Amino acid sequence: MSKLLSLDAPILEIVEDNFAGLYSGELGLSSIKGGQTAADQALATLDITGYAAKRSEVLPRSRRGASVLSPYIRHNLLTLPQVHRAVKTAPYKDREKFQDELYWQEYARHLYARIGTRLFENLRFEANATTVGDGWNREMSCVDEVVSELETDGWLVNQTRMWLASHWTVRNNISWQLGQERMYRELIDGSRAANLLGWQWTVGAGTGKPYGFARWQVEKRAPGLCKGCALVNSCPIQEFPEEVDLNRIDVDSILEFDPDPENTAGPNTVVKVGNPEHVLLTIDSLGDDDPALRAHPELPAVFVFNTGALHKLQLSSRRIGFYLETLQDLAERRSLQVYLGSPYEFAQQNQVATTFAPVPSFKKFTSLAEIHPYPWLQKPHSGSIKSFSAWRKSK
Repeated sequence: MSKLLSLDAPILEIVEDNFAGLYSGELGLSSIKGGQTAADQALATLDITGYAAKRSEVLPRSRRGASVLSPYIRHNLLTLPQVHRAVKTAPYKDREKFQDELYWQEYARHLYARIGTRLFENLRFEANATTVGDGWNREMSCVDEVVSELETDGWLVNQTRMWLASHWTVRNNISWQLGQERMYRELIDGSRAANLLGWQWTVGAGTGKPYGFARWQVEKRAPGLCKGCALVNSCPIQEFPEEVDLNRIDVDSILEFDPDPENTAGPNTVVKVGNPEHVLLTIDSLGDDDPALRAHPELPAVFVFNTGALHKLQLSSRRIGFYLETLQDLAERRSLQVYLGSPYEFAQQNQVATTFAPVPSFKKFTSLAEIHPYPWLQKPHSGSIKSFSAWRKSK
């Protein structure tokens, strides 16, 4: 049974009144605001000059070169093709590095679209995926600083995501699957594709070469942070962790060859089997330029918070708040209904148009009036996706 939500209240009040038991942690909002208006402003003011040199800087925050566009890209408020075009006049070195990162995002989407939930398992090498525990020692200033930012803003630069993943599994030998779930819970740009891929590669499950996190990176990327640490004279990460040889596992043949890339990519043109009465938005496509939304300006839009998934995942209130901010912003321009319930049941009970999403859960939609093509930066191919370089060579 779906519950209709009113968006005519402050975000935290909506969360407190309607999402009890469906989120974890304290009630709060990220300083990164959700919505198409915020996304458009972020893109309009984007300047990646110096990105190649500064993208990995951590502290002070004023030194960072990261664009902070990932929350908008993840939910297709800004599409990868759109952002790729937006930097075409940037300095060559910065443009090359920035667009390379966009292709990493696309690679993650291709990988997840092709192998689905198999991405939750070690891909090519045996990294720890079973040991329970907490892999973040918050007595260390570097870990506490990063985890605090994760819990406060729901966002991190890529460098510190690697620090946390490496410290959790490579240093402390705790299950990377548990660690990625802990991080995923907080991230407002939380993408199964990107988060799983990032952890697999950092802990060595994707490459066989775990990324070692040590004091050297902290002193280089966040100078001065170590001086105030209670463990400054007994640093647990003074040296790099010992190098280990991870055992290779048999590569799933689907990584080498996709027998049906068209199915992986979704439709090239609109698939129409009925007359839609609503446009159903998904978490993978919340922008004003969502293909189904753009094709039907006359139809009301609908978004359904998946109660079952929220109960299981226990996402942070900041992440839910980001979605609500996005929906509030959209409601200023479009007729929009927001529910708590099951998006799959809504689609069964109503004639809806929606945009294809390259995620396993999209297959749960068994009755759709229209399916619109996904806005790929690069269409999925049938060749190897064992690694980023293999994927790029096969395009």
